[in-house]
Amino acid sequence: MLFNNFTKILILFFAASILFAQQKEYTVLIKVTANLKDSAKVFVAGNHEKLGNWNPGAVELEKKGDITWQKSFSFPENSNLEFKFTKGSWSNEALTNDKTIPKNYNLIVINDTVIQTEINYWKESIETENIFKGQITGIVKYHKNLNWPGIKPRDIIVLLPPGYEENPNSRYPVLYMHDGQNIIDPKTSSFGIDWQIDEAVDTLIKSNKIEPIIVVGIYNTQDRSSEYMNIDTGFVYMDFVINKVKPLIDTTYRTKPDRENTATGGSSLAGLISLMLVWEHPEVFSKTFCLSPAFKIGVIDYVSEIEKYIGMKKNIRIYIDNGGTGLEKKIQPGIEEMINALTLKGFELNKDLYFIQDEKAEHNESAWAKRIPEALIKFFGK
Repeated sequence: MLFNNFTKILILFFAASILFAQQKEYTVLIKVTANLKDSAKVFVAGNHEKLGNWNPGAVELEKKGDITWQKSFSFPENSNLEFKFTKGSWSNEALTNDKTIPKNYNLIVINDTVIQTEINYWKESIETENIFKGQITGIVKYHKNLNWPGIKPRDIIVLLPPGYEENPNSRYPVLYMHDGQNIIDPKTSSFGIDWQIDEAVDTLIKSNKIEPIIVVGIYNTQDRSSEYMNIDTGFVYMDFVINKVKPLIDTTYRTKPDRENTATGGSSLAGLISLMLVWEHPEVFSKTFCLSPAFKIGVIDYVSEIEKYIGMKKNIRIYIDNGGTGLEKKIQPGIEEMINALTLKGFELNKDLYFIQDEKAEHNESAWAKRIPEALIKFFGK
């Protein structure tokens, strides 16, 4: 009995040691140099709660001297960070030296780090035409401030297909997409560049390459990270999509509400929640688009959930794609593990499981805009 107790103590000790190692944190110092008025403020906005969960006016840097702002953060080891800089809103986001919207700063936290950058231009001082590329194409409808217990309220945008108003007896498949403010309107997009899915859908329908569809864009919130992960908040968000958004769309518009005509899609963490929706609810969704999906990276792991599944093969179709540079490289191993897990569950490449890779593509809206037409043709093509 003494030996058994001693053994238990050792096990607990080693388990605690492993947990402690996993919780190791490093300091990240962010320093910004910019020539601004004395009253100006500089903010950092990123994909972590300490970075405001992409709220452009939540995390203010501290002014140090006439032209320097900085702030120290502590992040767990291997945190995958993306961030940008603003003067309090996305309408005055920091620009590159060629006066264009920059890519996200990317950092994997593996040691104490100092991030330094110099900003010479801000969006507010540049003509709008030089920032926003594209405009809304087609008819869109808005539904404001949708509430659901356990998550923040949000808006949704609905893109209707060409001919919707002229053909009152026609009904249409529906694609539910996440990060909805980023997919149609560059003026609401978090980074000033949208997916241009409205232009893509309009062109593909008019060229007879896909059937007419309705696209629903569900806006994200400051809680995006937790809402799009396989944790409690993510499952609450899925309930919201299924039990609030879908009934609203089906009763307001002329949809084909059955599972065969219901799809979902998104990128990065939204690619993860898109797979979760179709996997957990194949009675509602029959297909999903997962662009640059974060299936397994850092603390995120949905691959193991697929591996543990022992039921019958699910009657769903899955489209996955990825780029090849920056963050795309870091999420590629998790994508490969997911594809392997799915094939072991009976899915067949190029039959009900598709994978496309563009080695030169980056992790951003403009890259997804280029790839979304192929995804649409895969599942809505004539």
